[in-house]
Amino acid sequence: MPNQFTAGSLRTHIAGVALPWSTNPQLADNAPIVMHSLGGDTSRLRRAIDVAAVDFKRVLLPASNDFILARRKALGLIDPATVLPHQAVVGPLQKALILAISPSPVGGAPSPSPGAPQAGTATSVDWRNRWGWPWITTVQDQDGCESCWAFCATAVVESMARIEHFVWSKRSEGDVHDGMGAKCANGGDPAAALNWITNNGICDPGCYPWATNDPPYNPTADRAGRTVKIPAHIELGSIDDQKKWLDTVGPLGTTFAVYHDFDGYASGVYIKGPTSPTNYFRGYHCVCVVGYDDTQKAWLIKNSWGTGWGMGGYCWLGYGQADVDTWAKVGVQGTNTDPLTKRRVHSGAMIESGDGAAHNNFELLGTSTANQVRHFWRDGVSLTWNAAELIGANDAAVCPTLTGTTYNRNFECVYLTTNQRLHHFYFGQGAQKWFDGGVFGPPDADGIPGFIQGNYGAPGNFEVVVRTADGRLNHWWRINGSPWTWNDGGRFGSNIALSGASLIQSNYGVQGNLELVAVLNGGQMQHWWRDDDSGNIWKPGLIFGSGISSPPCMIEGQYGASDENHLGNFELCVAAGGQIQHWWRDNQRDMQWRHSATFGTGIQAVAALIEGSYGFNLEVVALRTDGQLQHFWRDGGGWHDGPVIGPA
Repeated sequence: MPNQFTAGSLRTHIAGVALPWSTNPQLADNAPIVMHSLGGDTSRLRRAIDVAAVDFKRVLLPASNDFILARRKALGLIDPATVLPHQAVVGPLQKALILAISPSPVGGAPSPSPGAPQAGTATSVDWRNRWGWPWITTVQDQDGCESCWAFCATAVVESMARIEHFVWSKRSEGDVHDGMGAKCANGGDPAAALNWITNNGICDPGCYPWATNDPPYNPTADRAGRTVKIPAHIELGSIDDQKKWLDTVGPLGTTFAVYHDFDGYASGVYIKGPTSPTNYFRGYHCVCVVGYDDTQKAWLIKNSWGTGWGMGGYCWLGYGQADVDTWAKVGVQGTNTDPLTKRRVHSGAMIESGDGAAHNNFELLGTSTANQVRHFWRDGVSLTWNAAELIGANDAAVCPTLTGTTYNRNFECVYLTTNQRLHHFYFGQGAQKWFDGGVFGPPDADGIPGFIQGNYGAPGNFEVVVRTADGRLNHWWRINGSPWTWNDGGRFGSNIALSGASLIQSNYGVQGNLELVAVLNGGQMQHWWRDDDSGNIWKPGLIFGSGISSPPCMIEGQYGASDENHLGNFELCVAAGGQIQHWWRDNQRDMQWRHSATFGTGIQAVAALIEGSYGFNLEVVALRTDGQLQHFWRDGGGWHDGPVIGPA
């Protein structure tokens, strides 16, 4: 083996040729520079010079991300007159598109940088924080395996799911690595990994985790319903195309040569030092490019050696250095996120599914005059609402609570029946029709049920909480395996006037608490939570609000969630006095509930609340006093009246 750098010899090496980067100043001079695992294989990569220029006008897909849409307009990559229908509803949103969407009035997110989009490719891009929002998942560690290629491909998909759907979607490097039959010692390339994901999707770590001991590939039984899907990746050869992609689409995967001095990088722009017995070529490495800076003449890369290396796991890698621009870089767009990814950001009678050209159709359930359930859907590109089939058993008392599940992305709903029971229906994606899941629950159900697929088990248990006629809350749950029976989890609380579609499995704690809000007899709301880390005990939380006589809807949104591991704010909408009240709880600071806004007229109840793929907009469907369902939405300019959808 060639000689190894110590921190002292590396400092001498850097200073001797005035390299514009430094090693960790806290390392003692006699400390060895750790050699990290690599794993890049260039044998199947295409050279950049062999890749044709990208016809961006042909390959760009519909964009629900207003920031991206503005950049594509500025570069002339799409028709400047292109405006998504939801932007045409009110003129002021065009201004918001150019100034960039402001943070929620609820706080919890940094302010975006205002200013018109640049005419021409941006001189710098940093997806770690762009337009005031974080877009990149946390830095991971390949932990001694030659698996950089799997970490690179996974990071690209995670980034694009965030950019295109505004949710954090941590994916499993182990799923693609072990699913491809690789061992810890095997190298690879990101293009091959993305090909595998195109054919198989990529699941979350709870479905199949990363491990370094070459375990047998055995994901959970519901893997098909918890994978992010992608189309075929795109290769980009020219530097101009690569920058344009980073500016108007998102991060890229790349492969480059590693010399030993790169192991010791801590900050600055990495330029390879002279080759020597200590600074020798070690092999090839794959990383995710999350930005660039023309002033520094460098790519910004996200590495997979943990946060202790480099700038918290990142590095500025000089243009052309270490063969970084020799091979084509690879990009992805058109991600289709799974129901598990979106489960915290919807509640009530509506979800955002993966259907449609942009994989972001809205699915809504209302009730018909014959106590059946009516399915409505909204196309994610044209944003037009459509009435679909009637379902149910003519026993629906109120709008159902709808969710998407890991059963092959099935839609599942639970509603209160006219006989004070609960009824379960599900839409089988394979058969493309609804099935009756049976009646269950207490004999005295008397409220809107909260209904989710939770954390326990794989597939996760169904969890339901509903008010009963004795003024309490009743928790029911179903293990999603044989014998598929519902179980009474007991009653809790008192003085409950109304339950609502406000049940969520939050990101709070290790296990993730169950959280809900109910309305008390005095017209106030009370937050309840189940301590899933300490005995699954339901505990009363804060009481807030007044004059409430309708059921609430609640989600855990993206405001305040700085990465995939942080708890987002709770967002709640409820009808009071013929209008809709928006409340929120700052989960990163004082945990207090605040009334943010009041909007709408002639409102009887809130039927649904989601945060979908349209910016960080909140979307509400309300039942009006005339029996019609109406859509409302909030962007940086506040709340807006949307279209009337149809009769509830």
